[in-house]
Amino acid sequence: MALLEGLLGLGIVLATLWGALALGHRLPLPRPWRWGGVGLWLAAGAGWLWLAWWGASLAALVGMGVQMAALLAWWRRLVPQTERDWAEDVAHLATGRVVGERLTLDHVRHFDWQTRDTGRGGWERRVYDLQHLSSVDLIVSSWGRPGIAHVLVSFGFAGDDGQVDDFVAFSVEVRRARDERFSEIGGFFKQYELAIIAADERDAVRLRSNVRGERVTLYHSTLSAGTRRRLLLALVAAANDLAREPRFYHTVTANCTTLVFAMMRRIIEGLPVDHRLLLSGLLPGYVHEQGGLVEGYRLSELRRLGDITERARQAHDAADFSRRIRRGVPGWCE
Repeated sequence: MALLEGLLGLGIVLATLWGALALGHRLPLPRPWRWGGVGLWLAAGAGWLWLAWWGASLAALVGMGVQMAALLAWWRRLVPQTERDWAEDVAHLATGRVVGERLTLDHVRHFDWQTRDTGRGGWERRVYDLQHLSSVDLIVSSWGRPGIAHVLVSFGFAGDDGQVDDFVAFSVEVRRARDERFSEIGGFFKQYELAIIAADERDAVRLRSNVRGERVTLYHSTLSAGTRRRLLLALVAAANDLAREPRFYHTVTANCTTLVFAMMRRIIEGLPVDHRLLLSGLLPGYVHEQGGLVEGYRLSELRRLGDITERARQAHDAADFSRRIRRGVPGWCE
């Protein structure tokens, strides 16, 4: 009996805390009223816990159950939006189409960032020849939190001279409104929509290395020609689906790592699930173990040689930015 009462008490505490966080992030009221609603929710939860403590377990169970049912009914009605005043860097989602061997991407971002929130430039339509798709690189940007990083996938296309000199980077991101700031906790509670962005490498890399002061590491992938083509088209298909039917971002289940892994698992059978898929900063170790990075190097060597932070800062707005940052990276000749 004591065990059941203890479990009931624990359940009430967890439900109360979850509900408070959900209301705190999503209750559509001005801040003072929203915090008032959170306070009332916490007070009600404390009341049910008090009843359970004094032996009225059934009343506490029924009361908390009704309270949670009402909250979940509201929670299920929250749907992702397509029309909001979006932040500048996520104003447009990537969309694309393939005709023959030509891939057309409708919204490729090419900003020259002055601050983390403001930049010159815009969005443009670009066409890529799939027959010239020559490389896939993993770009990992970290900002000092152990195990946490942002992951981009960059595809390179060769020119007429055979040199790979045209790159487009795909990034799975939080789609924030203009006045919103990112919160990992908010990412658990339907606070943000999900975005797939296509960007010029000078935009995507410099925003992180030169403006935000993050450490950026580039890992060359050894995926076969067929696999990298399927991955690119899978990203474009996912982007098109997202543009048609918006989804919420989730800190764990729908982020920059888990979405790409889900695509790769459909392409390559038997890829194991691993905790490093949840800790995006550890993803290169997982890819290395699966044979997806350049052979003959320890992971620590790939990380050291692939640190492009300083090279990106020195290259700045050079026309051959992507070539410069790859000098010395294993798998690249320059």
